[in-house]
Amino acid sequence: MQTISFAVDATKTSAGILAGAGQKRAIVVIHEWWGINANIEAVCERIANAGYTALAPDLYHGTTAKNPEQANELMSSLNFERAVEEIRAAARHLQNEGATEVHVLGFCMGGALTLLTALHATEFKKAVCFYGIPAKAAGDLSQIQIPVLAHFANRDDWCTPTSVDELQGDFFKGGVPAEIHRYDAAHAFANEKRTEVYDAAAAGLAWGRTFDFLKR
Repeated sequence: MQTISFAVDATKTSAGILAGAGQKRAIVVIHEWWGINANIEAVCERIANAGYTALAPDLYHGTTAKNPEQANELMSSLNFERAVEEIRAAARHLQNEGATEVHVLGFCMGGALTLLTALHATEFKKAVCFYGIPAKAAGDLSQIQIPVLAHFANRDDWCTPTSVDELQGDFFKGGVPAEIHRYDAAHAFANEKRTEVYDAAAAGLAWGRTFDFLKR
């Protein structure tokens, strides 16, 4: 695991954590509203162990939330358009380093950004969303062109079952090549650092489906 910097444009750079450098297949990992923390480091290690290079851009630029109130403040102040630019720049960095196949994967806030990135970006082959849906005003998700795999929890008061139904309807309307899976679990069920919500069975199933989806 290492911290790197990469160019966003001619004048700006960003930073992130990198694991499994040098693989031809790569995944840009988008963090939760907490920022880059031990969970995201563990996710990057998991992805590296599966044979991918993992790069998680630090969208909070050095800040990590210590509690839900701070996390909400950081997420609320995040410029999502700028975040998508940094996510795309991370993909270009991986391509410049030799990756021939780049995917995007995110959790919670990062899941919402995954769908927005899938809508706007051309750098990614596939997208994997864990329990995140952007506001409808942010973009028309029915226009996504790349394959999407999405994991949602049935006991979730943010990405509620009703909002997931609406997302599924948008995907169907636009003919988006998407798979949605629902789990009898709580929001953040794949975060093994949060023992109060972590569900090993659901997380294991979701990760298995994720790597199967990316290999197709």
